Order: sequence, then C-alpha cells, then structure tokens
Amino acid sequence: MSHLRAIATEVGEARLYADRAKHPVAALALGHGAGRGVDSPDLVALALALPKSGITVFRIEQPWVVAGRKVAPRPEVIDIGTRAGLNAIRVRTPLVVGGRSAGARSACRVARAMGAVGCVALSFPLHPPGRPEQSRLPELRGVGLPTLVVQGERDAFGAPEEFPGSTDLVSIPDADHGFAVPARAALDERQTLELVVTAVLGWVKARVA
Repeated sequence: MSHLRAIATEVGEARLYADRAKHPVAALALGHGAGRGVDSPDLVALALALPKSGITVFRIEQPWVVAGRKVAPRPEVIDIGTRAGLNAIRVRTPLVVGGRSAGARSACRVARAMGAVGCVALSFPLHPPGRPEQSRLPELRGVGLPTLVVQGERDAFGAPEEFPGSTDLVSIPDADHGFAVPARAALDERQTLELVVTAVLGWVKARVA
C-alpha cells in the first residue's frame, strides 16, 4: 500500500505517494500528466511492480490536482510542484526522475538540477496534436542526463518515428498517448502495461548497476 505524505509548496499542497522496495537499489520519482493524476494506469503499474524488483517509486501529485482544479497551470508552476515533491524525498540510493506527458516535460526540465542520475519520459508530448512545428524537442535534448523515452506507436503528441534517431526510445505497439490500445491490437491493456514496466525497469537497473 502506498504511503501518502502532504507537501507544502508556494502554490498549494502537493502530495507524495511512496511505494518502497524492501531492499532498494534505486528510486524513481514520477510526475503525472495534465489529463489525469497519479492514478494513471502506467504510473500505478510502475508503483505496483518496480518495488518488487528493488526500485522504490514515488508519485508526485501536483497542487492543482489536490485542489480539485481541472486545468493544468503554466509549466513553471508545475515545476514548483515537481521540485517540492523531489525535495521531500529522502533516499540513499540513486534517484531517477520521470513522469508522463506534462510530468515528463517537467522531469526533463528539473532532473539534473535535482541530482538525478537519469530521466524517464513516458508519452513525451513532442508537440501538440497536429502541430509538429511546435516542437518541444529542446526540452528533451536539454536534460543533460541519460534519458529514456517510452512512446506509444499511435501517440498523437509525437509518434516514435518523429523523434531523432539518437533518442533512447522504446516504442509501445498500437498504444496511444495514454498507452491505451484498440481491441484489435496484438497486445491487450495488461500486456501493454507490462511492456512499459519492463522497459522502465530494465533501463533504470542498467543506470545503477
């Protein structure tokens, strides 16, 4: 069961959910997206699975979600919540900072300054749907740390082939921005989330080996 802790920030109360490994070798902190909170299926799957393999998982719930607001604030306000959550984490193991969608962007912006050894970007929103000219690639390139991108093949915010070839990227078959898959897909939802978990687990363990 997750341990919940309230975190005071200058933009309101955030929450930190901790799922701890018994014998941790690393910690992974995850921020949520703009459309859904820490109950996103991929974040929940990681929080349930990774502690069994020695990786403690923290999920940072942004103040705007805690307050019940429906619209995400400006990126710099999201970063305040991300940094506050990270500052509340106390671990002796290496820390990887990540998130999904808007949370992935925030992780890319703050990970290095917060002392992380790597960054995990789930469903990185490379551009708004249908507007590839509004690229957020500079955020991804500016991380300054080893970075893994896990991207659905049908992600309207940027399909895997839209990323530079040098990107450390795992493509998730038939998945959209939320890693949902159609009924005709070769992998069902459970198998798809297992693939996401396997990709993140292997990459994080390789960073701390």
